[in-house]
Amino acid sequence: MPEVDAVVTARRGLALAVLTADCVPVLLADPDAGVAAAAHAGRPGLVAGVVPAAVRAMVSLGAAPERIVARTGPAVCGRCYEVPEAMRAEVTAVEPAAHAETSWGTPAVDVSAGVHAQLDRLGVCDRAQAPVCTLESENHFSYRRDRTTGRLASYVWLD
Repeated sequence: MPEVDAVVTARRGLALAVLTADCVPVLLADPDAGVAAAAHAGRPGLVAGVVPAAVRAMVSLGAAPERIVARTGPAVCGRCYEVPEAMRAEVTAVEPAAHAETSWGTPAVDVSAGVHAQLDRLGVCDRAQAPVCTLESENHFSYRRDRTTGRLASYVWLD
């Protein structure tokens, strides 16, 4: 089975899963059209447009952006995702909303903010973001914190 950063289905009852530790799990569904998607949006996926690609695939199966419900799960926040200045510039050249600064004043990337900005531009209005930073939470896996980690699983399906 190939490794991918997003899966989309029009089959009701089929659960889709995404595994993350610090990256953003993105769960999407258009219940009226019977289309769901799960995406793994890390920094590279944000830049590559994995979430817009998932939404486009959903639309090709009959979904409408204005009906899509989007939820993003626990992920490292922009106050904690420190990156070199050149990397932040590379990301924000593609998605300006991802520009961030750590709580200690160094360059950072806010992948969740970038994902939500992409969803907004696509016309996905029903969005919510989990308020959990994986690096700050002892109850969530974080590779950036622990350097070895498990994975969080996020699921979406339509009955």
